[in-house]
Amino acid sequence: MQVTVIDYKAGNLTSVVKALRHLGAEVEVTDRPEQLAKAERIILPGVGHFAATRRLDETGLTPAIRAAIDRRIPFLGICVGMQWLLQGSTEAPDQPGLGFFPGICQRFPDGDEKVPHVGWNSIDTNMVGPKLFQGLRHCEYVYFTHSYYVPRLTLMCDRDGQLYPASAADTDYVVNFAAALEWDNVFGVQFHPEKSGEAGLRILKNFLEFRPC
Repeated sequence: MQVTVIDYKAGNLTSVVKALRHLGAEVEVTDRPEQLAKAERIILPGVGHFAATRRLDETGLTPAIRAAIDRRIPFLGICVGMQWLLQGSTEAPDQPGLGFFPGICQRFPDGDEKVPHVGWNSIDTNMVGPKLFQGLRHCEYVYFTHSYYVPRLTLMCDRDGQLYPASAADTDYVVNFAAALEWDNVFGVQFHPEKSGEAGLRILKNFLEFRPC
């Protein structure tokens, strides 16, 4: 299993690479768009501010990722990497996301819960047969650390005009939000599978073994 991990100077690369190699994957870390032309599957990790994704545009990685997705290469965005799949985030209003999914990431509103959301929380899978969560319980605990969230995406149009859910799992913290997204060969998780114990390793293993139809 070969996987390319994108380094845009904002990702938790060490833990992600360690987890992937533990699963037996051959890992290549790159910040060069030309390397994505031969990638078998791609992971975009992310920690910190949404504005850091500007480097993806500046280095030509954004069009290279878009081209890989169009070739139906499996893609996984982690934390900010998942948020980047949307149109943007209020954390950096002038920085666009990839726009693969509709919507804008929002900051958690002030309330009784502390922000950022840090620690273990359960995810509630709400898609029939989500590929990332095969072999896991309906409610698993995974590790989060974030202040911005993806509003729950309930509908996504396919090429035939039929409607399917894009939110593969939800979590409640201040509000109900999308903990995972899944659409064809594109996946996103708001939590950190590389820090989520056996459940996180199983999610990464499911991604590594996924084959587009």
